[in-house]
Amino acid sequence: MPNKVVIHYIDGHLERGYTSDFQSTKEIFHLIVKDDGKDKSLPVKLINLKAVFFVKELLGKKRPRPVPKKTFEEIADKALIGKKVKVEFVDGEFLYGLTMGYSAQRRGFFFSPIDPESNNERIFALLSAVKDITFYD
Repeated sequence: MPNKVVIHYIDGHLERGYTSDFQSTKEIFHLIVKDDGKDKSLPVKLINLKAVFFVKELLGKKRPRPVPKKTFEEIADKALIGKKVKVEFVDGEFLYGLTMGYSAQRRGFFFSPIDPESNNERIFALLSAVKDITFYD
């Protein structure tokens, strides 16, 4: 079953569509987008990306801009599974999440947002686009 994704490129532009072949260990995957009402497959090179956002809805929810970020203190009453992490990207965006598989030797890592209202289900962040990672106890 295809995953709904929003692809954020390093240069700031983004694409919305579906993918069935994303693998973090591969150089390229394919994004299916609508073009004049027809499906079109676009090859996507991981080297050009900031992150791949696996989303609930392609267009997202209407939320105030900038979207307020939930912190770990705000959700202290929730049971959290995984390593708490704050990810700051080179473009200044930052997100709080939980990761189960961070390794500095890999190209990137998956994490899940802590905000239950987030449209993002999980995010694959490319380390080349990450400015800083803070781990919490």
